[in-house]
Amino acid sequence: MPTDDRILEALDTGLKLTPAVLAENVDKSRQHVTRRLSDLLDNGLVERPKRGYYTITDRGQAYLSGELNPAELTEE
Repeated sequence: MPTDDRILEALDTGLKLTPAVLAENVDKSRQHVTRRLSDLLDNGLVERPKRGYYTITDRGQAYLSGELNPAELTEE
């Protein structure tokens, strides 16, 4: 499963999570997760409600449920 999907699934719990917590849960480095979060943020799939914390957006939930075509997202 792609890292982005794993990050979004972890955030789909409704929790506000930090890159370090996400990295631990998706078994990737914090640096890698931070880079992926930047792209997810740019695509509107996650938001940063306060510094250092991320949540999934409605658009992110639509992506996970298959309602959003991945082709509509910008290239990595």
